Formats: sequence, C-alpha cells, structure tokens
Amino acid sequence: MSENTATHHPVTSLTAWTGASAILFDLDGVLTPTATVHEQAWQELFEGYLSSRPEVTGYSESDYFDHIDGKPRFDGVRDFLASRGIVLPEGPTDDDPANTTVQGLGNRKNRIFNDIVSTGVEPFEGSVRFLEAVLGHGLKVAVVSSSRNAPAVLDAAGLSHHFAVVVDGVVAAREGLPGKPSPATYQYAARLLGLPSEECVVVEDAVSGVQAGEAGSFHSVIGVDRGAGRQTLLDAGATVVVNDLDELL
Repeated sequence: MSENTATHHPVTSLTAWTGASAILFDLDGVLTPTATVHEQAWQELFEGYLSSRPEVTGYSESDYFDHIDGKPRFDGVRDFLASRGIVLPEGPTDDDPANTTVQGLGNRKNRIFNDIVSTGVEPFEGSVRFLEAVLGHGLKVAVVSSSRNAPAVLDAAGLSHHFAVVVDGVVAAREGLPGKPSPATYQYAARLLGLPSEECVVVEDAVSGVQAGEAGSFHSVIGVDRGAGRQTLLDAGATVVVNDLDELL
C-alpha cells in the first residue's frame, strides 16, 4: 500500500480517495448491478450441466462467491469444475456453446448473460453520483473488468462515454495479462492513463478484485459490499468498505 493508506490517521469513506489522481472502477457490481446477472447466468449454466452428473454435488449460491466471482470467465469454469473434481477438455476459444468443454461452457454462460442484459442495464444511482463527482473534481477514470462484455454493458447502462480506458477480458487476453487476483489489469489501466499506480484508487466488490488492488501499490482499495461481506472484503485487503459509492461523497 502507498503512504496514503499507511497514515497514522484512520482512512474513512470520506478520505479514501483524497489526493488521488484517478479512480479505477470494476464494472459488474460496482457501476452496474450486472454482478447479479452474472450470478444468475452461472447458476443456469451449472445447474443445467450438473443435471447430467447426478453423482456430483449440485450448484449452490455460495459456489459463485467461492469459485467464480470476479475471475475471468474461463477461470471461473475451471475453478468451479475443480471444486467438484471434474476435468474437461479445454476446447478452442470459439468453441460451440453446446459443447461440453471449458471454452464451450464459458461461451454458453456468455450467451445466457447477453440474452439477459439485451433488454438494458440500469446503473447504480449512488455509483453514478460518485462518478459524476469524481469527474467534476478532474480525476481520470477507467473501467477494469474481468468480463469480456464490459463495453456492451457500459453501452447498455449509458456510461460508455465517460470511459476512454476500458481494460476488459478481451484486452487482458490480447496483452497477455493475468486476471484478478493479479493486479496486472489494474496496473495496465493506470499506465494507459499515464499515472503511477500509487495515484490510482481501485474500487471493487469481489474478493478477487480487492485482492488484486491490495497486491499492487495503489493509493487505496475501496470495497463495495454487494454480498461478499464487509469483513470478508476488509480481510482481502480493502482500505475501507461501503455499501454504496455515494457514501464516499
């Protein structure tokens, strides 16, 4: 952590971004409620897949937070399957969603997700207020998401015009960047903004994302509790945890 988070004065929700030059936002669950859509899509995917594997423990809500939340899509597939002792062929990246491979299941989940969000996405009101305040203070902003659907979600939410820098799953794959909990995608976004990591705040709702922020030398890591749990996010390395981003104003 930087000197800002190592100060003798306790960092509060009102001071967590004081002195920063940029805010690096996760997307799903931070700016938009699409984390719940992802959760729904994963549940539909694995309940369908496991229906043909009755000998395997079924999918539960905790599986999303334990094995999937915040990770690149295909890592989520692998890690969930590993939790059930299942190993599948990898398959090509453009594998048919009907195929029972890691890539096929991941692409099936993506199709389910896109079907749900095609009707539009309403961003969190508190997040929009915070974003507008950040821009009003002249700070730079970027979106850093494990999802390969980040541009489409930003468009659906009417937020894309605010973000010239979007580091998503497609960019990470192209640049060879490891996904969260590695800090690499956040560090790459900081470089694209022309700023050192120490001047950038990471805002995350997932444990793996908070861990990514904590692993880098960022100004601070703001956790947003959308279900992971306040103490869980603090234990993962969050500087402060809020229930909504307008608490930072």
